[in-house]
Amino acid sequence: MTHNYKSEFLNILEERGFIHQCSDFEALDAKLMEGVQSAYIGFDATAKSLHVGNLTGIMMLYWFQACGHKPITLMGGGTSKIGDPSFKDEQRKLLDDETIETNMKHIQDTCFRQFLKYGEGETDAQMVNNNDWLSELKYLDFLRDYGRHFTVNRMLSFDSVKTRLERESPLSLLEFNYMIMQGYDFLELHRRYETILQMGGSDQWGNIINGVELTRKVCNEGASLERRDDGVLVRGSGPVFALTAPLLTTPDGRKMGKTESGAVWLNADMLSPYDYYQFWRNVDDVMVGTLLRRFTVLSMDEIKKLEALEGAEINEAKKILAFNATKMCHGEQAAIDAEATAKKVFEKGIIGDDLPRITIKVIDAKEKLIADLFIEAGLCDSKGDFKRLVKQNGAKLGGKTIIDVHAILGISHPDQLMLSAGKKKHAILEVILK
Repeated sequence: MTHNYKSEFLNILEERGFIHQCSDFEALDAKLMEGVQSAYIGFDATAKSLHVGNLTGIMMLYWFQACGHKPITLMGGGTSKIGDPSFKDEQRKLLDDETIETNMKHIQDTCFRQFLKYGEGETDAQMVNNNDWLSELKYLDFLRDYGRHFTVNRMLSFDSVKTRLERESPLSLLEFNYMIMQGYDFLELHRRYETILQMGGSDQWGNIINGVELTRKVCNEGASLERRDDGVLVRGSGPVFALTAPLLTTPDGRKMGKTESGAVWLNADMLSPYDYYQFWRNVDDVMVGTLLRRFTVLSMDEIKKLEALEGAEINEAKKILAFNATKMCHGEQAAIDAEATAKKVFEKGIIGDDLPRITIKVIDAKEKLIADLFIEAGLCDSKGDFKRLVKQNGAKLGGKTIIDVHAILGISHPDQLMLSAGKKKHAILEVILK
């Protein structure tokens, strides 16, 4: 069913497939028409980069800003110390403050700035760290003031918790507190920045609703406005909302953002623009239309023409998807270079300049297992993976098929060769004199 929303933002999200649930569509639509609004999505700082699985949220913030509103990227400097228990079997490794700070800096510089415009303007994006308030909380005061608004009965009903309990996987009190911390984030952002909306994936619905309900209860929606001397809102909240997008899964049921070689990182230092391009170039045919809608800013008319292509022509749509997705994440020149490299590799058999590279010293080359090279290049996850690749005649070095899983490189002079795992994954091996 297609809705005719008054707000441009909700109309764009609907036609591009971003809408799953909303706490109140009609009221949110009306609120967005009142002027510039603030919305946020939370991101944990558990690595130096976000990955493709985070792109749905980033693109929702992109369109929010494009429609004349203010996006907030909330970094979990505080919640990253705990770890979200959602749908995981084990507790996350606890990170120290220095690691979290380093991760946040890398994420802002390499994952957000390509999609959002940051600054001091009314609609400029703002990056906020929830450690600013979570680290200042006094435990007893927090339990008294906010813990009473959460019931254990409700918290146990959330899928993220039920899944852990059903699998009989340990769920620590630390992790159980995560959903309370996340709910409190919404309250603080509403108080400090008058944020009215939290967005996220459909698996975060329970946590987001927690924040909506807590903010309404604490601020007493409809009460007269009251602020402290520092400008922080104490009472009189106005409406707040939750909005989620459907999770993207591959045809075999896996979450988007994972491959056999690991996460598809947005940071070019962790995944080359060429490999990023190749990820989009190699998606399943049935996903092309969905991915064009979600992860490019092409017009809907153009997308509809591309997703109607069939047979061999769908490859042209994939190339357009790969180019535009790479352009958004890494810039136009990186997309041009990746496209050119792909053309050289696949159409002319020439080694491209921006393929992933491994450099080894000649003294090591005489006894270096080729299996280790494939693993170091990220073309195989393990020696078992390499063994399967060899059995399928998919492992090549310098264009020659490898038939022995224990083969040694055995090169004693400078050289440059291409490693290939099947037809779609390649890396350059450089042998240099010591």
